[in-house]
Amino acid sequence: MKETCSLAASVLEYIRPKVVSGISTLELNDLCHQYIVAHGATPSPLNYHGFPKSICTSLNEVICHGIPNSKVHAKEGDILNLDITTYYKGFHGDTNKTFCIGQVRPEVQRLVDVTYYCLREGIKTVRPGSHVGDIGARIEEIAHSYNYTVVQEYCGHGIGRQFHEEPQILHFGKKGTGPELRTGMTFTIEPMINMGARDCKVLSDNWTVVTQDGKWSAQFEHTIVVTEAGFEILTLRGDEEVNFTAIPK
Repeated sequence: MKETCSLAASVLEYIRPKVVSGISTLELNDLCHQYIVAHGATPSPLNYHGFPKSICTSLNEVICHGIPNSKVHAKEGDILNLDITTYYKGFHGDTNKTFCIGQVRPEVQRLVDVTYYCLREGIKTVRPGSHVGDIGARIEEIAHSYNYTVVQEYCGHGIGRQFHEEPQILHFGKKGTGPELRTGMTFTIEPMINMGARDCKVLSDNWTVVTQDGKWSAQFEHTIVVTEAGFEILTLRGDEEVNFTAIPK
């Protein structure tokens, strides 16, 4: 798990300088695919239940599962989420990041910052004996305090030998509810936070999920393992703090 998660994190580090205005989401897909294969792994999303590409690319009002497309280009002021999952030595590692393309509007930057804050604060609740509901309750508390909403139809999940396993990790809920966390469990936390209403819809391609009101959405994701001391972020990147304490502006 550590090896595949480290590889998944390195894909986001590799692609970061290439996420610029003018690049197509298909170009980003192809670059990530080539990197993953060159490192002896395979992209987990490719052909997963019929998904046609190797990564998910979700732009602006797209919440998740955006399909890379040669006609969709990032432009100045956009936000673009790249969701990476690698399959290596029999295990899956899953992570994603929302990139800002050039200078974004202050309210968009705030959404991105708060979404990352939600992720890291949700992670902090993880320890043996805590509950899945503790994660969701903390994320929901923060999002609502900034007048954002939390997407409820899509959630984090157990991960390991299978891409998606139990338990489901909801990003809303009540403390003390849901499955109890135990040492050795591995799962993703991946809050999707909307500027507007939480309602979403799936487009005709049967994959792309967008906000119903057209307002923008951001997401960040890490794969976590529960340790005796609390947790370890298996997909932590080099540009992130191990002990995150910053409050977004």
